[in-house]
Amino acid sequence: MRLFLAALILLVGTIPAGAQWLDRRTPDIPRKPDGKPNLTAPAPRGPDGKPDLAGVWNGPVPETGFDPANAQPWVNDLVGQRQQEYHKTRPSYLCLPSGPEADRAAGWRRILQAPTAIAILNDDLTYRVIFMDGRELEASPAPSWMGYSVGRWDGDTLIVESVGFNDKTWLSRYGQAHTEALRTRERYRRPDVGHLQVEVTFTDPAAYAKPWGFTAEMALAADTEMLESVCERSSDQWFSSSDPVVTVAPDVLARYVGVYRGFYQSNKRTIEVSLSGGQLIAKIIGAAVTDGGAMRPLIPQSQTLFNGLGMNYQFIVDDKGVATDLVEIHISGPSRFPKEP
Repeated sequence: MRLFLAALILLVGTIPAGAQWLDRRTPDIPRKPDGKPNLTAPAPRGPDGKPDLAGVWNGPVPETGFDPANAQPWVNDLVGQRQQEYHKTRPSYLCLPSGPEADRAAGWRRILQAPTAIAILNDDLTYRVIFMDGRELEASPAPSWMGYSVGRWDGDTLIVESVGFNDKTWLSRYGQAHTEALRTRERYRRPDVGHLQVEVTFTDPAAYAKPWGFTAEMALAADTEMLESVCERSSDQWFSSSDPVVTVAPDVLARYVGVYRGFYQSNKRTIEVSLSGGQLIAKIIGAAVTDGGAMRPLIPQSQTLFNGLGMNYQFIVDDKGVATDLVEIHISGPSRFPKEP
C-alpha cells in the first residue's frame, strides 16, 4: 500500500521580519542624506579595532558543495532512506535544534559581540556562544545539539572552531548525516556595514573522505527586528493515508502534467508535475526548497486542489480543463507558476 504523507506543520520563517517596529531606526549605523542606511559604508569596529559583527542579519539558503562520491556508503544509504520518508525525521520538523545544518544558516539571527564572547541568537529561539577568551576546545566534550565553539581573529576574519555535536542533527536538508567526530570551521568576514559572509567547512573522517561545506551570504536587516519562528507541531503529528479526499479521473490528472516556472518570493522555482501509478508527483527545483523536500505526492482535495506535504497546490485550468498555471499556497501567501507550452 502506497504511503502518502500530508504534513500538518506550517513554517512561519518566511513571515517578513520587517513588520516589527517599523518606526524605530537602528542606532549607530551610517546613513545616506535621505536617511536610509548606507550599507556599503566601512564596517564598524569594536574597541579592539576588530570588525564588529553585531546586528540583525538575514540571508538566503546557501548551496552546499556536497558530492555523494565523497560520502561513506552508509551516509548515502541514510540519505536515500530519509528521502523515502519525505525527510520526516529532519530535526527542525521534530521541533528540535538544527545544530550545524547548512540550510539553517539561512534566515534571521542576531549577533551580540563582547570582548570575551560572541552570542548568536536564532529566530527559532536556539542560540550559540563563541568563546573569545583564549580557551581551547575540550578534547572529549559531552555531545550537544549546537556544539561548543571557540573563536579567534586572523586579521579582520573571525575563525570559529566547533566540536561536540551529537549525531542527531543533519548537515543539509537532504539528510546528510555525520558522526560525533564532526568538526566545523567557520570564517566570518564583514566587508562593509551591510554584508556578512560566513564560510563553513565540515570535517568528519568517519563519514566523508574529505572536508566539504558551503558559504552563506548574510545582509544586515536595518531598521527592523526579527520575529520568532517557533516549531509548534512536530512531524510526529504528520498523518499517513492511502486514500485521497476525493477521486480525480486519470484523464483529468493527465491534463495537469507539465513543467511550471515562476518565483517563490524572490527565488526562481520550477515545479515538474508527473503522473505515476495514478498519482501526481511534484518535483520542486530551485532555491529555498527547505520545507519538506523536493519530491511531493499530491493528494487531491478537490478536482483542482491538491495537498503536498503540508502545502496546497491549485491548478488553474482553461475551458477545456487543461492546466495553464499552478498556484503554490504557503503561509507566506500564494505563488503563481505559469505552465510551459
